[in-house]
Amino acid sequence: MKYTVLTLFPEIINAYFATSISARAIQRGIIDYRAVNIRDYALDKHRTCDDAPYGGGPGMLMLSEPLCRALEAVGIQKLSARPSGPQVIYLTPSGRPFNQDIAKKLAAEQELVLVCGRYEGIDQRVIDLYINDEISIGDYVLASGEVAALALIDATCRLVDKVITAESLDEESFSGGLLEYPQYTRPEIFDTIKVPDVLLSGHHENIRRWRLEKRVEKTLRSRPDLIRTGRELGYFNKETNNVIDRLTMAEGDKENE
Repeated sequence: MKYTVLTLFPEIINAYFATSISARAIQRGIIDYRAVNIRDYALDKHRTCDDAPYGGGPGMLMLSEPLCRALEAVGIQKLSARPSGPQVIYLTPSGRPFNQDIAKKLAAEQELVLVCGRYEGIDQRVIDLYINDEISIGDYVLASGEVAALALIDATCRLVDKVITAESLDEESFSGGLLEYPQYTRPEIFDTIKVPDVLLSGHHENIRRWRLEKRVEKTLRSRPDLIRTGRELGYFNKETNNVIDRLTMAEGDKENE
């Protein structure tokens, strides 16, 4: 997997790839990246990359010329001349919502080209000419497209084969339509709170059942929409559906008391 990030602030991207999981993945040759400074493709000596929007209004807009020149410099042709090739993604609040399913699909790509917006965004003509996909990481507005790009990179990088242990992905949040169960480590007692006895029992089947129940409990409380979607799409087996029914009934009984 290769990440190509077009940005006005490459130091933000470089700092991320110099640390933790991503740095180790680069050292092992599993992923690679390049941070491209859009200012290097500006047309004047001041390296200007923004201007006021036509039609008026507050804020500034990223100019089309430097960004398009940067895209061409990294080998991205216009959509009309590009039948295939890497996904070119613009991170924007007006894009489609990012989720784990999209992360899995993008993690299977050989290269992702990410365009980081600033100010009021980028000229629409850049989107029309070069962008495959517009993605939003949430229903809020950021000043920094780099933060959004790094969220997408972090979510996809860990899903690339051999970046982390495959078993670590099996029961985490959103796998199988449920959120993750609570986790504990040493010490056994912290601030009078004790690790649940079942986790200390060594009884693997009881631990598995406890974790499933806690996953369902957490999802019903925090993201009931995931339960509805999971049932509609048939994500859950009979055991999971039984746990959902039991906990839903128990919650209903509490409300009726």
